[in-house]
Amino acid sequence: MIFAELFWAWFQIGLFSIGGGYAALPIIKNMIVDNYGWLTVSQFADLVVIDQTAPGPIILNSATFVGVQVAGLPGAIAATIGCLTGPTILLFIVAWFYFRYKELSVIQGILNILRPVVVGLIASAGVSLAAIALWGKSGFSPDVTQIDYLAIVIMITAIAIMRKCKVAPELVMLGCGILGGVGYYFLPNLI
Repeated sequence: MIFAELFWAWFQIGLFSIGGGYAALPIIKNMIVDNYGWLTVSQFADLVVIDQTAPGPIILNSATFVGVQVAGLPGAIAATIGCLTGPTILLFIVAWFYFRYKELSVIQGILNILRPVVVGLIASAGVSLAAIALWGKSGFSPDVTQIDYLAIVIMITAIAIMRKCKVAPELVMLGCGILGGVGYYFLPNLI
């Protein structure tokens, strides 16, 4: 039964994840944290970090990781196949319609509408991850005593380094991990 649930959940995620991995993050969180409870919010944040460091598409890495966490290797296979099946079917349908009717202004209008929707989904994922990073598992809180100031310093430093020095994101993530590890070990009162 769990394999069917993994397949179905990732089939839906893959089918409705228009715009790539970052746009899919709110859908993934809703499905695996809120609906099924396979991961906690903090585990989801860890999943995003793992997805960033592992080679390959974010959504596929997520499916494989969640599948392994829930049901081992067979779960990873079920989730990955589910993740790939929905978009494959959708791609064939959309490609057929697009090549048949690409000259219609309605098709161009639909594509123009989808662009801002994808930007909104990516922004939503960014805000959610920032809230988890700065306030922890509870998410956004107006109480400033709950803010993780070390996370803010690390985030601002990372953004500044990437903007000013043009350093590879992988090196910046490694540096953030080192800064976080050292900072949280030696400065526990900032947590």
